[in-house]
Amino acid sequence: MYGKPPQSLNVINVGVGSFADVINSAGGQAVNVDWRPPAGGDAKAARALAGLVNDPAIDQANRTALEKFLSAKPVLEGVERAGDVIPGMGERTILHSGPPVDWQDVCGPVSGAVIGAVMFEGWARDRDAAAALLRHGEVTIEPCHHHSTVGPMAGITSPSMPVWVVSNATGGNKAFANLNEGLGKVLRFGANSPEVIDRLQWMATTLASVLAAALAASDGIDIRTIMAQALYMGDEVHNRNAAATGLLFKQLVSHALRSGLPVEDIAQAMEFIAGNDHFFLNVSMAACKSMLDAAHGVPGSTMVTAMARNGVEFGIRVSGCGDQWFTTSAPVVDGLYFPSYSMADAAPDLGDSAITETAGLGGFAMAASPAIVQFVGGTPADAIARSREMQAITIGRNNALTIPALDFAGTASGIDVRKVVDTGILPIINTGIAHKEAGIGQIGAGITRAPMACFTKAILSLFETHSGSPA
Repeated sequence: MYGKPPQSLNVINVGVGSFADVINSAGGQAVNVDWRPPAGGDAKAARALAGLVNDPAIDQANRTALEKFLSAKPVLEGVERAGDVIPGMGERTILHSGPPVDWQDVCGPVSGAVIGAVMFEGWARDRDAAAALLRHGEVTIEPCHHHSTVGPMAGITSPSMPVWVVSNATGGNKAFANLNEGLGKVLRFGANSPEVIDRLQWMATTLASVLAAALAASDGIDIRTIMAQALYMGDEVHNRNAAATGLLFKQLVSHALRSGLPVEDIAQAMEFIAGNDHFFLNVSMAACKSMLDAAHGVPGSTMVTAMARNGVEFGIRVSGCGDQWFTTSAPVVDGLYFPSYSMADAAPDLGDSAITETAGLGGFAMAASPAIVQFVGGTPADAIARSREMQAITIGRNNALTIPALDFAGTASGIDVRKVVDTGILPIINTGIAHKEAGIGQIGAGITRAPMACFTKAILSLFETHSGSPA
């Protein structure tokens, strides 16, 4: 060895990044590989994962589920009374966001919103009487998702409320969502004051009549086309819907003017829509729900068809697992808080709006919406990196919804439970943050991740079903 020149040190470092830093600082060259053990080191889940990867039957099931999703064509066909069109909705039923939760366990915003809905329906004259009905089981609360429905934040939908009706023109299934109230003191954040109830009454009469008449005069509105255009115009159709709302407005206004309804009613309705950049959100949620429901129920598929939160638990549903929810505690979002608020004031993550991320939009499509980072945090470069990262955990791309900043690549679509558990990359969600007390409203926004526990639970269940034996 004596007399030979020293050899350069070239190292591939797997795991702890500081090891590579030491080698580089000493004059060597180290490339760090960002590797994490599957399932976060959970040996039982890792064994179950090993039994599900590279399985031709599962891969075929996922191709089938993804094709059903990609071929879905959501068409906005009407506005109807919820109790008349939502399947299985009883006349004393109120729907909420997220997985199932008992009344005594609901968070502050959901509690306030459900009580407000009871008063809106006229089942009780005040908050105390409404709460008593709920305690005694005289009013039932159930998840929106169990009834082909979605709703942002608290997600509250009661029988007399108007809902968007979105039909999948290729699959025949329908999905529903309530109408967006705008910002401020609104029911979805738990507010239930007289002004909130009055606004809901106006929405159920004047606004609903104008929207129903406009849509009846149309041949239905192709929502996927609006979403595709909005991605080119700076929306990600979850927390930014300014372009999509404008595109919808353009289609509604001409039909509304031809409806024969009183001009003042039409003017009020159009002013309401024009003053609410989030108006399209509920439409996009129903569209995403219709697309994902088309892919649900494929035996053996590991594709995620819903991610949702109720302010207590975060849950996912998987195509091959029927109506089963895989849940864990909902996280509190560490985001950008409005002045005078902090994480200590926040309710745990809340709402069905992560249906957009499940469909490859929202946080998955942040590369299309660089302006969104001013609302949820980060930089435009971060937004592009996050959209690219999601490609590692999805089955394919949706070439009907493309992103200019990614060289017009289709949005990453079809979250695969196996890939999430294998890579440790968790689905990203950009979200609003509600105050933990009812009625205070939105106090911030930020970026969060779906919890790994939901995916490891799903892997264990899928393996047991697939192999016929416990993991």
